[in-house]
Order: sequence, then structure tokens, then C-alpha cells
Amino acid sequence: MSARHVLVIALLALMALYAAWFGSQPSPVAELLVFAAPPLALAAAALRGKRSASFWAGVLALAWFSHGVMVAYTRPDERGFALAEVVLSIVIVFAASLPGLRARFGRKPG
Repeated sequence: MSARHVLVIALLALMALYAAWFGSQPSPVAELLVFAAPPLALAAAALRGKRSASFWAGVLALAWFSHGVMVAYTRPDERGFALAEVVLSIVIVFAASLPGLRARFGRKPG
């Protein structure tokens, strides 16, 4: 499985996590637009082969990681969702960075 496929799967899983997490709110539209729409848009862009999708997924994953850590420490009733967000954001960072790491540190021909 390629890094791009892992990235797309992780982004879609994060979108589903946000839909489950915020879908039960009294007015979930704003939460879903802010949280669930970006991973969906990035997954679609990555599937179309847009190189910038990996970059922006990695950048936004740092914010998602920070959000997950903050929520895990401050809201015990939402800790499960928050820790899942942390794990998925780490997967996204590594999947987005893997092609560049392979190019930089991979075996040199010859």
C-alpha cells in the first residue's frame, strides 16, 4: 500500500471521526464544516494526485494533533475521540512525509 493510499484512508477516517464526534451536537453544521470538510477535501485532492494535498494535510495534522491533545487533557468525557484524533494526525504526518523521506534518505542508484 502506497503512502498516498494510507494518507487518503487516514484523512477519511479522521473525517468519519469528526462526523461521529460532532454529529450529535445541537447544531453540528459549523463543527462539521470546520472539522470534517478539510480532511474530505484533502482526501479528494490526494486521490486526484495533487501534490499540495500531502503538504497541507501534514500542516493541518499538526493543528489536529494539538487540538486532540488539548481536548484529551481538558475534557475527560471526550478523551476517546481526542486520542483517536491524535493517532490519526500522527499517521497523516508520517504518510504525508514518507515520499520526501524516501527521496532524501533512500538508496542512491549506483
